[in-house]
Amino acid sequence: MTSVASNLLPPSTGGTVVVPFGPTTGEPEAVADIGAGRGPQWLDEWLAANLTRVMSWRRTLHANPELMRREFRTTATIVEILRSLGLQPRVLPIETGVICEIGAGPRCVALRADIDALAVPEATGEAWASTVPGVSHACGHDLHTAILLGAAAALVSAPALPGRVRLLFQPAEEEPGGSHDVIAAGGVEGVERIFGLHCDPKVPVGQVGIRVGPVTSACDMLELRVGACGTGRRNELDSDVVHALGVVATGLPAMLARRIDPRSGTVLAWGLMDAPETPLGTPREGLLRGTLRTGDPVVNGQLPALVEEIVGSLLKPTGVRFELDHIRAVPVVDNDPESTAMLHHAITTALGPQAVTSTTQSTGGEDFGWYLDHVPGSYARLGIWSGEGPQGDLHQPSFHADERALPVGVRTMVHVALAALASSG
Repeated sequence: MTSVASNLLPPSTGGTVVVPFGPTTGEPEAVADIGAGRGPQWLDEWLAANLTRVMSWRRTLHANPELMRREFRTTATIVEILRSLGLQPRVLPIETGVICEIGAGPRCVALRADIDALAVPEATGEAWASTVPGVSHACGHDLHTAILLGAAAALVSAPALPGRVRLLFQPAEEEPGGSHDVIAAGGVEGVERIFGLHCDPKVPVGQVGIRVGPVTSACDMLELRVGACGTGRRNELDSDVVHALGVVATGLPAMLARRIDPRSGTVLAWGLMDAPETPLGTPREGLLRGTLRTGDPVVNGQLPALVEEIVGSLLKPTGVRFELDHIRAVPVVDNDPESTAMLHHAITTALGPQAVTSTTQSTGGEDFGWYLDHVPGSYARLGIWSGEGPQGDLHQPSFHADERALPVGVRTMVHVALAALASSG
């Protein structure tokens, strides 16, 4: 799940041959398949024979995390597995991320998984824990990727499909931008609907949380640079940079609270205030940086103009020069009602009615919302809590997932693709 925006450019491999990851551990013992016996028969048979493969894929990816736009070996591993299934994967022009299709026909639905890791050390002690210091899959993207690979392999084993299923293995979700790369590469062209899953440590394994409407929040970055007027040698003639930063740091959140409906869940949090001292004693420039989140798609559209207006009015009496950058990182993930109904039907068919649970809107950001600007879809939360011990959280060194979530995810993805393709269009 997204943290904040980044301006990092994707490094190139420069034509170097990228070798896929080798298996990290021996073949694991299969976990219980909660949905076993619910069909279709070809899916039951495939999972019974291949669940340990899905687990091995997940553990290999988990042990070898790669940060955003550097997921070269992760991409190579995905490509190798898809080619072994007889498919023709296509790597994105940025050299990470994969698009691949299964089936034939005019109709197409998309399934998305994110593949990047986080700059978070791992402290789980698992045999397949991260081997990269300071980097780990602390958000479950290794599970997302293994689940989509499992869904691909299962769909290949199907006697027939009622259309095309497009697999989107997206890079750079944690520092958003990867969805734009997928879209620019034609990832949603001709797609009727798109679906995604994300691990949720607050949901018990065996359940999938769904919601109509907003399920995550928009996340923007604000960066305000101010400069002093005057020579810096006579305080009574100079503008006060520190005072100006303080005025905005306290005034902007207060004014937003008065100008925006509090039910929108709009929150501004400052992360940096800096005004370096100069040889003249008084700072000549300053920086204020923070994140602005809202859970309301309408409010999200109003925020840039409103923030600019308020900042300008607050700083005018201070006499400083200023430059405001309002970086639009991710929009609200706003789940389509019809797509969510298909997801509900798919979960019920795949796992039983007890597997469906409601979920609340998060203040976290997720760039799945950019896909929903182009095509309707729905984004669900996959339960990974074992039911024992404390419920953890995302982006933590102690992040842990119950691997019984893997067959749950595969079944959900397969069934929602079938349900969407079987719909009236």
